[in-house]
Amino acid sequence: LGVPRSVRAVARAVASNALAVAVPCHRAVRSDGSLAGYRWGVERKKKLLALEAPKRR
Repeated sequence: LGVPRSVRAVARAVASNALAVAVPCHRAVRSDGSLAGYRWGVERKKKLLALEAPKRR
């Protein structure tokens, strides 16, 4: 979002999301690109992101 004070609002919205794949909250990452907490675990978040990543040739 580019608004530093939006972190808590985004975290609250992501945490309350019950439709993980329909509303892709797993795409929310920290500003440094690292993975933060995820309702269903960081490992699942990592797997979902890997599934969506472009295939390398």
